[in-house]
Amino acid sequence: MKNPIEKRAKTGVSRSFTRLLLTWNRQKNKRQMPWKGEKDPYKIWLSEIILQQTRVEQGIDYYYRFIQKFPDIRQLAKANDKLIFKLWEGLGYYSRCRNLISTARLITQDLDGRFPTTFDDIRQLRGVGPYTAAAISSFAFNLPHAVIDGNVSRVLSRVFGIKKPIDSTEGKKIIASLAGQLLDKNEPGVYNQAIMDFGAIVCKPLAPLCSICELKKICLAFRNDHVKELPVKSKRTLVRERWFYYFVLSEKNRVVIEQRNAKDIWNQLYEFPMIERKKTIKIEDILHEAVELGWLKNKKYDLISISPAYTQRLSHQLINARFIQIILRGKANVKKQQLLVTTTQLGKFPFPRLIRDYLKGDTESQKRSILASIPA
Repeated sequence: MKNPIEKRAKTGVSRSFTRLLLTWNRQKNKRQMPWKGEKDPYKIWLSEIILQQTRVEQGIDYYYRFIQKFPDIRQLAKANDKLIFKLWEGLGYYSRCRNLISTARLITQDLDGRFPTTFDDIRQLRGVGPYTAAAISSFAFNLPHAVIDGNVSRVLSRVFGIKKPIDSTEGKKIIASLAGQLLDKNEPGVYNQAIMDFGAIVCKPLAPLCSICELKKICLAFRNDHVKELPVKSKRTLVRERWFYYFVLSEKNRVVIEQRNAKDIWNQLYEFPMIERKKTIKIEDILHEAVELGWLKNKKYDLISISPAYTQRLSHQLINARFIQIILRGKANVKKQQLLVTTTQLGKFPFPRLIRDYLKGDTESQKRSILASIPA
């Protein structure tokens, strides 16, 4: 026996939903994005990878920079990793950048630069999930696959009164079934973009524009005054807190940096030598540990500054960092995996946003940045 949601979707409500949505899209949707209406699968793929875990407003400038630097997938594939990571710097979730590089090279070397043309083949690409595969296949090749993202789930849960948590197995199945039924098979790309735009512009998470909504006549959440309660989510994200103590070790006009290669956040980005702790500790204790590690020699260094705490929130982590700026009296003890680079070379390396913010020296207590305080 079908549940009430499936029954409702099978009725004229389903046809009304699609018709009203596409009418809104044609007459009132003014949302502009540089990749909107794009048919080049490379540009669509690039935009979708950039927009994973990223707001559209933030992603647009990165999209323009990548397209300008790498106008096609072959140009991206042959570029140096460090250059690509530098271009990605500040976007976060750097596994996306690694997937971007890997996929570009696979398509160039194994597929002669031709992007896959079916949903299943696109789905096999590294870093491409069901949503991204549906977006690329519908936008580039007009294939009938429904996209399901946060905007889509919110719209459907409100209009059809879905009270199952949208992050639960059952809730996801209901949303997926509905999305497939409602999809306009003749213009899947137009429909997919329309429902995502509708969620972003009208059916917003907070303060949705119900009074001017084209769908309010068929929306169960509006009719039953459940708009604020939907969609329902069951999972609560646990946040892990970490403390990074960075040592900015300078020898004349050069500083020590190293690349992160562990299976952890910011893999392949660069940083200063760092000691990690689960909670904040006294600076004298962390200095003593740096001496024991061989980074410092007792009484043979000058402590220039200790920064206030910088923070960066990731999806499941809160990173706190303090930067301890040291001028060494003598040569730096540079290990095999470390580099000693000039201060002018620092700008060529990709750093996490948190370190980049420190280097900018944009807080009141950091009026003098490291670049200004290291003697030539």
